[in-house]
Amino acid sequence: MQNRYTGDIGDYGKLGLLRQLEQAGLRIGVNWYLTPDEAGRNNDGKFIKYLIDESFKTCDPQLWEALGEIVCSGTREIRSLQTAKILKAAFYDAPMNFCATTSFERKKERYHWHQAALTPLSHCDVVFVDPDNGLMVPSAMGRRKSIKYVLPQELHDYYAAGASIIYYQHKARYKDFVYTERNKGLLESGAFPSASGLGLKFRTTSQRFYFFILQPKHESFIRVQIQAMLETAWKEHFSLCE
Repeated sequence: MQNRYTGDIGDYGKLGLLRQLEQAGLRIGVNWYLTPDEAGRNNDGKFIKYLIDESFKTCDPQLWEALGEIVCSGTREIRSLQTAKILKAAFYDAPMNFCATTSFERKKERYHWHQAALTPLSHCDVVFVDPDNGLMVPSAMGRRKSIKYVLPQELHDYYAAGASIIYYQHKARYKDFVYTERNKGLLESGAFPSASGLGLKFRTTSQRFYFFILQPKHESFIRVQIQAMLETAWKEHFSLCE
């Protein structure tokens, strides 16, 4: 996540999803995987036309209005999302920044950053992690761009603490099955005992996935909540991709 994305269409979808689970009674935790803004590199963060399209408002009017206020105010920082009006969650917003470190130092920094995140999110039923790109790929391991990915070990630690997990996955040039198979491989790795998977694809504007690693104690309840969400106006934007 980068501050410049705050309030864009991606935030509307992800926060709408988390609000659905929160309103059903689950305790939500969010690790933003905050990284420095890459200003001027692309159009990311500029997808805010949904805020002048009333058809989007029907999905979650309160959220739509709150994000509109943030974008209009010019305070596009993730901390502006950390209010009870939007989400009554536990948040971890410490940034990762590997710009001036060696590979060894990056590994050490990341370990301490992750350990610091576990404490504020330790009592959550669901932990959502929001890396720029998604699940770690071999080409990024050990490199500076690795901050854009979540490590399987980091997901494992949240699961071991008793939380179900949702992680963001950017859809790039590959077909959908590449991402769903990658998530399936993660679930079959043995690192998540008794876990089941669930996937949601957000189809609007810039496509993306939200993959779930579900604790047995949460599975049926969360599946019911997602199905209920897909029976609302959100069905125009989300679809299942198990």
